[in-house]
Amino acid sequence: MARIKGAVTTRKRRNKMLKAAKGYWGAKSKHFKMAKQAVMKSGNYAFAGRKLKKRDFRQLWITRISAQAKINGMNYSTFMHGLKLAGIDLNRKMLSEIAISDPEAFAALAEKAKAAIA
Repeated sequence: MARIKGAVTTRKRRNKMLKAAKGYWGAKSKHFKMAKQAVMKSGNYAFAGRKLKKRDFRQLWITRISAQAKINGMNYSTFMHGLKLAGIDLNRKMLSEIAISDPEAFAALAEKAKAAIA
């Protein structure tokens, strides 16, 4: 039986890791051991970042809705409660887009929310 050497496989694996580390500063893009550590660490950051992005966007949407609700004479929580009582089922992303692009429509929603509370 012929002996199989692993040089080709090892080189492929190492080149794959170095390609993933391309653009990293200093030895992290040149030396396999440091590149491997940097790529693993950056993968962890990317994983966490995908979770944090959802949190950040929700916070941004709430801030936008709150600002527009204050212009219409109510705070965020009473506005959202009023919408729920009025049976208006819009998510925060769409509400923030309405708040930015169409303040008149948002004012109409605010009036419906006020009427539902009163």
